[in-house]
Amino acid sequence: MYLHRRQRRSPNWRISTVPVGAKTMKFLIAGLGSIGRRHLRNLRALGENDIILYRTHRSTLPEEELSGLPVETDLQAALAHKPDAVIVANPTALHLEVAIPAAQAGCHILLEKPISHSLARVDELERAAQGSGSRILVGFQFRFHPTLRQAAALLQEGRIGRVLSVRAHWGEYLPNWHPWEDFRQGYAARPDLGGGVVLTLCHPLDYLHWLVGKVETLWAMTAALHLNLPVEDTAEIGLRFANGALGSVHLDYNQRPPTHSLEIIGTEGTLRWDNRDGILHEYRAAENEWKIYSPPPAFERNEMFIEEMRHFLEVVRGAPPVCTLADGRYALQIALAAHESNRRGCAVRLTL
Repeated sequence: MYLHRRQRRSPNWRISTVPVGAKTMKFLIAGLGSIGRRHLRNLRALGENDIILYRTHRSTLPEEELSGLPVETDLQAALAHKPDAVIVANPTALHLEVAIPAAQAGCHILLEKPISHSLARVDELERAAQGSGSRILVGFQFRFHPTLRQAAALLQEGRIGRVLSVRAHWGEYLPNWHPWEDFRQGYAARPDLGGGVVLTLCHPLDYLHWLVGKVETLWAMTAALHLNLPVEDTAEIGLRFANGALGSVHLDYNQRPPTHSLEIIGTEGTLRWDNRDGILHEYRAAENEWKIYSPPPAFERNEMFIEEMRHFLEVVRGAPPVCTLADGRYALQIALAAHESNRRGCAVRLTL
């Protein structure tokens, strides 16, 4: 699942139509909370309108934008419509209950992050996808952020030398995410739905793997410090990467104003990124100056989701996903290792 505020359309919101000659595709959306509805709007903006909804009718959002769409309350009945693709956007702990039957049916899948709350049935999903040819894109939308992509390119070019250390920080006040509902009842606050700050804000665990590499060892401390929730609201995670770099990740549900930032220190310079304005700063020691990379004019966060959905349409048509099920599994392994480290009070070694 993902968060939070209602979608706003920016002035340069790019609208695409279905490519000329492209096969019409049918989509099934499972889960109609904030992220499911964002995907619905983005599909429509990209010219895809053959959409079925699989619902439990537990959403706390208004019903108006869903009017006129076919609805099924039984998953097998929904899959009987033979959708080409399924978007899995229900609560984290329920993801695989939809994803596995969808993969068995041969549907291509956009699977929201984290892929599950445990590894228990991930092998089953992988076998189903391999058996049917289902392609799975995991919904880590920060892989589509333009300046994080720029950071990946700079690192690939060796612009700041060998990476020595990294720090990601994401703090955001949970009661402000969904002002229209009691935050204590949302998936992010409930252990039975796969909540807690480590799983819910696991994006840095994915993009650090993408940008820096595999994690060899981690330690973590987590705690419920402020919001009186049955899940952790704060986490500090230390990382040792297989390439020797060290890192840390701070996550919390408490910070006001919200902060989401990344710093990468190399032998020849530094990268600094701030989600607030989307700007990436690059310092190269040889030049003794900072260079600034800005996102496109009027960029806003839904552009990441639009690019993700545009890529998913390509995946459905045959392209390989840029964020695979294996990537989603690895991010989940890191998150679960953080919980294990906190529980045992020691460092945990990951399987590379």
